[in-house]
Amino acid sequence: MNAMPKAKELMTRSVIAISPDMSVDAVARLLAGRGISAAPVLDKAGHVLGVVTEADLIARLAGLKDPPIGFFRSLFTDPEARAERYARTHGVTARDIMTEGAIFVGPDATADEIAHLMEEKHIRRVLVLEDGKLLGIVSRADLLRALVDPVTIPQELPDAEIREAVLTAMKREPWANGFYTTVQVEEGVVRFEGFVQHEGIRRGLQVLAMNVPGVRAVLDNTQPMPAGMMAAV
Repeated sequence: MNAMPKAKELMTRSVIAISPDMSVDAVARLLAGRGISAAPVLDKAGHVLGVVTEADLIARLAGLKDPPIGFFRSLFTDPEARAERYARTHGVTARDIMTEGAIFVGPDATADEIAHLMEEKHIRRVLVLEDGKLLGIVSRADLLRALVDPVTIPQELPDAEIREAVLTAMKREPWANGFYTTVQVEEGVVRFEGFVQHEGIRRGLQVLAMNVPGVRAVLDNTQPMPAGMMAAV
């Protein structure tokens, strides 16, 4: 099994960065002209201050049509939040509209860690920083390269060792009930016997086994769990 690629191997190094004083109009033209969806904002020392994204620009455009707030409603509105929104929707420089606190990883972050972060934060890219300095950006497109690396030939391992690895992996997953499902391995081929509660568990076991080093194939001989047995689970 291939080692998981790291951020420093996946990242795009030639990053288009902008200064905090660049006008919003210039930022919009830059993103549109280069066909990119975001650009980091750097100070003169090269430290990241934030990121301006297409979403920030669209929010600014939409915010220009915010209706005026009445006196009565203003009594129940956080003035600081209103002022912050006004600054972002009427700002004239990158500093005004940028998203601060950019999400970043270190150069040794692995592809799966980055993917988990993107999914958790609902973002499309992460910055790669070292000592506060920008090294590059990893986008979703960059992550796809982690899935298309050449497949290596499975290493030869004793069947007993493979079986133990499969059982260990099953113990880590609460849905993989080893009490009703047995595992046999012969010449690198994993064979599941017994019963499973759901079709999804059957698919999960197949994927689980194929991710164990040395496994050449998976045979599924399991049966749907009888109703009486399922009631006892």
